[in-house]
Amino acid sequence: MSTIKDYFGLNEQALQMRNTRLELLSQNIANAATPNYRARDLDFAAAMKRAGSQVNLSATQGNHMRLSPIQSNIASGAVVYRVPLNPSVDNNTVEMGVEQAKFGRAAAEYQASLQFLENRISGLRKAIRGD
Repeated sequence: MSTIKDYFGLNEQALQMRNTRLELLSQNIANAATPNYRARDLDFAAAMKRAGSQVNLSATQGNHMRLSPIQSNIASGAVVYRVPLNPSVDNNTVEMGVEQAKFGRAAAEYQASLQFLENRISGLRKAIRGD
Protein backbone atom coordinates (compact mmCIF):
# COMPACT_ATOMS: atom_id res chain seq x y z
CA MET A 1 0.00 0.00 0.00
CA SER A 2 1.36 3.40 -0.99
CA THR A 3 1.45 6.33 1.39
CA ILE A 4 1.44 10.09 0.84
CA LYS A 5 5.17 10.12 1.63
CA ASP A 6 5.75 7.63 -1.19
CA TYR A 7 3.68 9.78 -3.57
CA PHE A 8 5.82 12.86 -3.01
CA GLY A 9 9.07 10.88 -2.99
CA LEU A 10 12.14 13.05 -2.75
CA ASN A 11 10.31 16.23 -3.77
CA GLU A 12 9.92 17.36 -0.17
CA GLN A 13 13.58 16.73 0.60
CA ALA A 14 14.68 18.45 -2.61
CA LEU A 15 12.71 21.54 -1.61
CA GLN A 16 14.33 21.53 1.83
CA MET A 17 17.81 21.15 0.30
CA ARG A 18 17.18 24.00 -2.12
CA ASN A 19 16.00 26.15 0.80
CA THR A 20 19.18 25.27 2.72
CA ARG A 21 21.27 26.27 -0.29
CA LEU A 22 19.47 29.63 -0.52
CA GLU A 23 20.16 30.20 3.19
CA LEU A 24 23.86 29.45 2.75
CA LEU A 25 24.17 31.74 -0.28
CA SER A 26 22.34 34.55 1.52
CA GLN A 27 24.71 34.14 4.49
CA ASN A 28 27.62 34.46 2.06
CA ILE A 29 26.20 37.69 0.64
CA ALA A 30 25.53 39.06 4.13
CA ASN A 31 29.13 38.34 5.17
CA ALA A 32 30.81 39.74 2.07
CA ALA A 33 32.71 42.30 4.16
CA THR A 34 33.55 40.01 7.11
CA PRO A 35 37.29 39.32 7.35
CA ASN A 36 38.29 35.64 7.14
CA TYR A 37 34.74 34.54 6.22
CA ARG A 38 34.73 31.44 4.01
CA ALA A 39 31.99 31.22 1.39
CA ARG A 40 29.93 28.04 1.70
CA ASP A 41 27.67 26.21 -0.72
CA LEU A 42 25.63 23.04 -0.74
CA ASP A 43 26.65 20.10 -2.90
CA PHE A 44 23.07 19.44 -3.97
CA ALA A 45 23.75 16.12 -5.72
CA ALA A 46 25.61 14.71 -2.71
CA ALA A 47 22.95 15.97 -0.29
CA MET A 48 20.14 14.38 -2.31
CA LYS A 49 22.06 11.12 -2.59
CA ARG A 50 22.40 11.08 1.20
CA ALA A 51 18.73 12.03 1.64
CA GLY A 52 17.65 9.11 -0.53
CA SER A 53 19.57 6.62 1.56
CA GLN A 54 19.16 8.31 4.94
CA VAL A 55 17.58 6.40 7.78
CA ASN A 56 14.95 8.40 9.65
CA LEU A 57 15.97 8.68 13.29
CA SER A 58 13.67 9.74 16.07
CA ALA A 59 14.44 11.35 19.40
CA THR A 60 14.13 9.09 22.43
CA GLN A 61 13.62 12.01 24.80
CA GLY A 62 11.42 15.06 24.42
CA ASN A 63 14.29 17.38 25.32
CA HIS A 64 16.63 16.18 22.56
CA MET A 65 17.71 18.98 20.27
CA ARG A 66 16.90 18.84 16.58
CA LEU A 67 19.46 19.88 13.98
CA SER A 68 18.57 22.63 11.56
CA PRO A 69 18.77 21.68 7.86
CA ILE A 70 22.09 23.54 7.54
CA GLN A 71 23.56 21.82 10.62
CA SER A 72 22.49 18.38 9.41
CA ASN A 73 23.98 19.03 5.97
CA ILE A 74 27.22 20.25 7.53
CA ALA A 75 27.31 17.11 9.67
CA SER A 76 26.74 14.93 6.61
CA GLY A 77 29.50 16.68 4.62
CA ALA A 78 27.20 18.16 1.97
CA VAL A 79 28.30 21.75 2.69
CA VAL A 80 31.46 22.68 0.83
CA TYR A 81 33.71 25.73 0.99
CA ARG A 82 34.23 27.65 -2.22
CA VAL A 83 37.68 28.45 -3.57
CA PRO A 84 37.71 32.08 -4.75
CA LEU A 85 38.68 33.08 -8.27
CA ASN A 86 40.50 36.15 -6.96
CA PRO A 87 42.06 36.08 -3.47
CA SER A 88 41.29 39.01 -1.17
CA VAL A 89 43.49 40.90 1.27
CA ASP A 90 41.28 40.06 4.28
CA ASN A 91 41.03 36.33 3.40
CA ASN A 92 37.29 36.61 2.72
CA THR A 93 36.36 34.13 -0.04
CA VAL A 94 32.99 35.74 -0.92
CA GLU A 95 32.89 37.17 -4.43
CA MET A 96 29.73 39.22 -4.72
CA GLY A 97 29.15 38.70 -8.44
CA VAL A 98 29.57 34.94 -8.14
CA GLU A 99 27.30 34.79 -5.09
CA GLN A 100 24.57 36.86 -6.72
CA ALA A 101 24.64 34.70 -9.84
CA LYS A 102 24.49 31.50 -7.79
CA PHE A 103 21.69 32.92 -5.65
CA GLY A 104 19.64 33.85 -8.74
CA ARG A 105 20.03 30.39 -10.20
CA ALA A 106 19.27 28.73 -6.85
CA ALA A 107 16.11 30.84 -6.49
CA ALA A 108 14.94 29.73 -9.95
CA GLU A 109 15.67 26.08 -9.07
CA TYR A 110 13.75 26.48 -5.79
CA GLN A 111 10.79 27.92 -7.69
CA ALA A 112 10.89 25.02 -10.17
CA SER A 113 10.94 22.47 -7.32
CA LEU A 114 8.06 24.26 -5.64
CA GLN A 115 6.06 24.26 -8.88
CA PHE A 116 6.71 20.54 -9.36
CA LEU A 117 5.49 19.84 -5.82
CA GLU A 118 2.41 22.01 -6.41
CA ASN A 119 1.63 19.98 -9.54
CA ARG A 120 1.88 16.75 -7.54
CA ILE A 121 -0.51 18.17 -4.91
CA SER A 122 -2.90 19.34 -7.62
CA GLY A 123 -2.91 15.85 -9.14
CA LEU A 124 -3.68 14.35 -5.75
CA ARG A 125 -6.56 16.81 -5.22
CA LYS A 126 -8.01 15.90 -8.63
CA ALA A 127 -7.79 12.21 -7.78
CA ILE A 128 -9.56 12.76 -4.46
CA ARG A 129 -12.34 14.85 -6.06
CA GLY A 130 -12.68 12.42 -8.96
CA ASP A 131 -12.05 15.05 -11.66
